[in-house]
Amino acid sequence: MNPHLTERFRAGQPHHEDDYPDLDIAPLARPSRINGDIWKYCQDANKPVANAGSWVNKPEIPTISELLPDSSIGFTVGEQIIDFNEELRQNKVEGNYESKEEYLGTHYDLLREDAVRPLRQAVEEVRKDPWRDESDYPPSSGIGIYEPVYLKAVQFSFRGLSAKVAFSLSRVKKLIRWNQSKRLITGTLVALSPADDAFQDPSKCLLAIVGARPLTALESNNPPEIDLFFVHPEQYDWDPARKWIMVESRSSFFEASRHTLLALQHMMREPFPLSEHLVEAERVVKPPDYVRLNPHTDLSPLVSLNEADQFQDVDILQEWPTGDNLTLDSSQSKALKRIMTKKLAIVQGPPGTGKTYVSVVALQNMLQNTRKEDPPIIVTCQTNHALDQLLRHIAEFEPNFIRLGGQTKDQDKIKKRTLYEVRSTFEQPKLPGSRKNRATGALRQLTAKMQLLLVPFERGKGPLDHRLLAKLGLLTEKQAASLEVDAQSVMGIPQSTPSIQMEQWLGRCLERCDHPYQPDDFGMPYEEEDFDEAEQLKEIEAEAVARDDDDDIEALKGPITAICDNFRGLKGGSLRTIADVQKRLDETDDLTITPLPDRGAIYNYLLRKAKQIVLREFRDLAKQYTEQVHLKKIGQWEGDQGILLNQRVIGMTTTGLSKYRALISSLRPRVVLIEEAAETLEAPVTAACFPTLEHLVLVGDHQQLRPHCNVHELEARYNMNVSLFERLVSNSIEHDTLRRQRRMIPEIRRLLQPIYGDKLKDHPSVLSEDNRPPVEGMCGVNSFFFTHDWPESRDNNHSAKNEQEAAMIVGFFDYLVLNGIDPAKITVLTFYNGQRKLLLSRLRRHQNLCGHPLKVVTVDSYQGEENDIVLLSLVRSPKDGNIGFLSVDNRVCVALSRARRGFYLFGNAEKLVCGSDTWETVIKVLWGRAAKKDTPTSGPSKRIGYHLPLTCQRHGNTVFIEDPRDWERLSGGCGESCRCLLPCGHTCMLTCHPFDSSRIICMQQCNKPCTTCGQACSQSCSDPCKCTYCERRTGGRKALIKPLQKTSTVQQALPNSPFHAHPTALPAAPTIRTAAVSAVAAPTMAAPDTVSEHSGSTPKQWQDYANGGVKTDDAQAWQKKRKEAARFQELISNGSSASSPPPSGKLIQVSPKKEISAGPSANTTLLIDLLDDDAPALAPPLPSTPSKSGNGRMSYKEKFSYVGDITSPIDDEKDGEGGEKENGEGGEKASEQRAPAPVFNLLD
Repeated sequence: MNPHLTERFRAGQPHHEDDYPDLDIAPLARPSRINGDIWKYCQDANKPVANAGSWVNKPEIPTISELLPDSSIGFTVGEQIIDFNEELRQNKVEGNYESKEEYLGTHYDLLREDAVRPLRQAVEEVRKDPWRDESDYPPSSGIGIYEPVYLKAVQFSFRGLSAKVAFSLSRVKKLIRWNQSKRLITGTLVALSPADDAFQDPSKCLLAIVGARPLTALESNNPPEIDLFFVHPEQYDWDPARKWIMVESRSSFFEASRHTLLALQHMMREPFPLSEHLVEAERVVKPPDYVRLNPHTDLSPLVSLNEADQFQDVDILQEWPTGDNLTLDSSQSKALKRIMTKKLAIVQGPPGTGKTYVSVVALQNMLQNTRKEDPPIIVTCQTNHALDQLLRHIAEFEPNFIRLGGQTKDQDKIKKRTLYEVRSTFEQPKLPGSRKNRATGALRQLTAKMQLLLVPFERGKGPLDHRLLAKLGLLTEKQAASLEVDAQSVMGIPQSTPSIQMEQWLGRCLERCDHPYQPDDFGMPYEEEDFDEAEQLKEIEAEAVARDDDDDIEALKGPITAICDNFRGLKGGSLRTIADVQKRLDETDDLTITPLPDRGAIYNYLLRKAKQIVLREFRDLAKQYTEQVHLKKIGQWEGDQGILLNQRVIGMTTTGLSKYRALISSLRPRVVLIEEAAETLEAPVTAACFPTLEHLVLVGDHQQLRPHCNVHELEARYNMNVSLFERLVSNSIEHDTLRRQRRMIPEIRRLLQPIYGDKLKDHPSVLSEDNRPPVEGMCGVNSFFFTHDWPESRDNNHSAKNEQEAAMIVGFFDYLVLNGIDPAKITVLTFYNGQRKLLLSRLRRHQNLCGHPLKVVTVDSYQGEENDIVLLSLVRSPKDGNIGFLSVDNRVCVALSRARRGFYLFGNAEKLVCGSDTWETVIKVLWGRAAKKDTPTSGPSKRIGYHLPLTCQRHGNTVFIEDPRDWERLSGGCGESCRCLLPCGHTCMLTCHPFDSSRIICMQQCNKPCTTCGQACSQSCSDPCKCTYCERRTGGRKALIKPLQKTSTVQQALPNSPFHAHPTALPAAPTIRTAAVSAVAAPTMAAPDTVSEHSGSTPKQWQDYANGGVKTDDAQAWQKKRKEAARFQELISNGSSASSPPPSGKLIQVSPKKEISAGPSANTTLLIDLLDDDAPALAPPLPSTPSKSGNGRMSYKEKFSYVGDITSPIDDEKDGEGGEKENGEGGEKASEQRAPAPVFNLLD
């Protein structure tokens, strides 16, 4: 064991301020008392800060004055007036900041503006023109507008006091697929205004956050319902009669920025480690203190066992010893050394260079050299997907890790290590004075008080009674007594029923009122499907409400009180205004003398005043409720702290890093590693600088995707989309770049030359055709740019699309699949969501591809992913030369670097060359003007043109595709006829195809003889045989015994299966039981005198019945038989024909083989022959299906339908069940055709 390890971290302990004591005094395992760090962190949030701008004291949630800047509503903190119209400061890409306050304030203001401006603009649009439908507002505004909105109930959950609201989609004019839509997702900030005001009066506006959106309440209820948390408890409004307008911005998500904003404010109140680099842009980076004081480290996991001894105690600040490094190349080893020895380690990893692998190796070595009592290492990623991937690698060597927040898709290793799951199995000690328990008790008491307040307005109650109104001060004692005396004297109503007394006083002036909302129109169309948006929805909501916070991420839990007015007074009488009602009440002590028509107006006045009084008290309690919810959350974290201290690694997204910052800060972490750092906004990464931080590792690639901003102006004008990673590299802070890529073949890697220059080198693995075989059907052309001048268009969301380009890509996708490539190995990329939807819909409708997994994604959502073959749809063909997203080098870099062995581009090369220098260089490389070393070794050197070259695998012929219609003449090969024999014996009528002929569904006429009458089968070869002649002749009936189905590899019928017959003209049929039938041997009947155990009949009786009652010489039956035969003969003479069934539409399936035997065919419906031996054998006419050209013949497209599962050829013997599934609706018939029928010698 390394003798230096025990002292390493203790000796390197830095000196912190008194607010953050030494880590060595921290509790080691389960605490015996409450750790006060979390409580202190939360208390410090209110500590005043000297020499700081007003941003430090801005509220967590925006106010109305921030959304409507022209309003007169102000916001103050103490004596300081908050200015929400401060000039934004630009992110300094080059150079240093003057101070910590300038740095944090700049990023706070930019992030807040990016989070708030979309909703501000949406409200302003609605304010200017309140009554337009949603689609009439500018598409760029991203407005979601819902009206009317009514409050239905109040829910008392441990996450907050929520209002359940029902809202109409009448202004959306569409029904929403809520499981896919990003509308009103949990954490969305919405603005509400009374419907009759429509945001004209800012003082009447409310802000709320979507607390939950249970799919059951959205999809099952009409109108749909969601839960809202009102931002300010003092504005809580539960009046069920009030109608609201609700507005959201669908282009932003406030919850993602909310916690980061709080973190930046808190950082002004605590030490800021690494500020010399992040703020002052100091270029030289020193080692972490703990490494500097004791640099001896065990590096043995890096080398083979033979050299492990000399690597167990290495001074990592000196030159590392050379050894048989098993896994890392030279650039990776250099990057690893930087991670281990620099307190700010920046590692750039171009596509395919293994940056995640380097991170994992570094973590493994760090964990190898830590003590049990050391704080856990924090790892974060921008997305949940990347985090799960990183934690799966960590789980291979470290079982003690926990995932915070989010909804992991890994149901095996990662789900078991979420905080929620670990908490459920962890026996937490009962801590004295637990803040969680106290808060929980207080919440229950407040719930009881508020429920009691709402009792008079609970759904199903009667009218407000006079005693309540007197208690609220709305009626005098004399007025209340007059109602009570009147009811007792006139009706004899007991004193204990005050609600009925009020109802009696009102009489016919009172009417019952239920909920005021109406269901939406079921005739509205559904919103367009968008599965990519559904994936984004899951990613976004994963952080909004994680199972760490609640045991149900979809719905709130807690008591619910439904709210309703229940009754209201009818209008009428002489009381027209509120002043009239108030005057009448002031003048009258005896309400019984009030004219009956005036009583409805008086009741409505009292109801409105009662709600106002109760609401005021309710808001006071709601404020207390919100405070207790916050305290309960702190108490929960105090309990979780003991669990997390026992872990060695804690993982979360960058959003979760800010959300759980108080909890993580209490662990006093020293090491933080951030993956995808170049794809993350600077503010969330800065929030990782905890006061105890000593070592920050940033891994990413600033030349790939940049961070995303909701407001484009903040990118172009304020450099908000420049990440901390990119800013530090731009300021020449020390960093390393990985150089050896293991993903792309050289032919594809060379396209990145205009972005990375000569930095990227190829690993030997990508040079081998065993690892990266050539693309099937392309004869070595593994990359190609198909250029065209087809025009673009726009969809309903103003997203670009190109119809002809999409058709071309779908045809090429089909061609690759026909050549044996698994569809899952092909990804279609595009820069535009409109094109993605178009491609996906066309691919799903293609007869060869339906049912296959399809990967059609946007470039922005494919960062960090790869596939064997990538088809890139560039879409743009603008008249003005503006190529939009295609001019952004970071996006181009991602698009060009996703393919392993095949990359094909489709677009207008001329427009790209004119619009981008990067594309100009890429196209020059494809044109063959690159360096010789990068020229492809197979196929033509020119890889761009108006004709896509294909090569037939069978004949070696080259075919050029110029137009999407050209795909129709190919079957995956060249244009030559196939002419091979199919398993059924017919000649293949397709053009050349690369797949095996056994997979073709033959559509030619069967012509096999009927085993009953000998006539040729008129069905298509792939369909079950059916004798038309036998079905039409006199007395003919279909088989009473169907062919037995396959039940296993050895076919047999179920033993003792009864078959029932129900003839219409003959006596009831006896029932026969059959013994188990072998697949080879035909079954035999029982002895003549054997009695059937089912019906008591003998086989002799059955034969008599089956022969149509010949023994009885039924003259009428014979006469009917001959008339039918003559009629059928006349039909044939006149040329009548049966139509052929339509093609099945399936591709590449095994053609059912029909065995020729002396017995009845397995595919032929067994008929009982009622004709005598002298009856003429009449053959049915042959089917004739005219083609489109009218020549009386079917084209090969009509005769053949091909492709299904081309990856695993289906064998005759394996057809049964699988064939049935592949044949869809015809599956049952197909399975009947393949199953050999038992032969019953009925006429022996």
